[in-house]
Amino acid sequence: MEHKVLYGPAYSLLKIILARGESVCAEAGAMVSMSSTIDMQTAAKGGLFGALKRSMLGGESFFINTFAARDAGEVTFAPTLPGDICAIQLASQTVFAQSGAYIAATEGIAVDTKWGGAKTFFSREGLFLLKISGTGTVWLSSYGAIHEISLAAGQTYTVDSGHMVAFDESVHYAVRTVGGLKSTLFSGEGLVCDLTGPGKILIQTRSADAFLSWLIPQLPKDNHRR
Repeated sequence: MEHKVLYGPAYSLLKIILARGESVCAEAGAMVSMSSTIDMQTAAKGGLFGALKRSMLGGESFFINTFAARDAGEVTFAPTLPGDICAIQLASQTVFAQSGAYIAATEGIAVDTKWGGAKTFFSREGLFLLKISGTGTVWLSSYGAIHEISLAAGQTYTVDSGHMVAFDESVHYAVRTVGGLKSTLFSGEGLVCDLTGPGKILIQTRSADAFLSWLIPQLPKDNHRR
């Protein structure tokens, strides 16, 4: 199996080349195109309860599509928002990702949800993170480009919660407000994540929340009287 990320980091397209007998799983709706030699099957991965957890709590779709190659071919995927795509290699490891980041994975990778702790109730990412574990490759998407940061043991780095993409299981994660109440309400920063190493974190250069905060006031108002 080979893969290429094309047209990044703004409008990335993931191209996966499958040999005969190989397969890859992807988020429902992520497929852009595929060869005639590729068969697609749709199922609720992890059973009904597991699919419901991913859909209702993790922000992912209820169904997962599996693309299997009857013969050599390719399949392409793209995320909903314009941005980057990165591949993470796991060897009996776990990473945590923001809701909506998962786009595709090889067989042997499990996607579940994890309780984030009471403090994350106020985080824009919600109470649950995606827990991605196993052996293989997982592809994650972002809004904007992806920036990787390596943290040494005990080193803490602060990231706006709307810019989080993923982090290693070894990284401790906690959400807090920025300064006092005034700073939280008026600084434009809202809530932040303190991440403490060792391990790697991935952040995105754009925030969907910030974009919506700019866009919504620009939308035409309906001034017609009813």
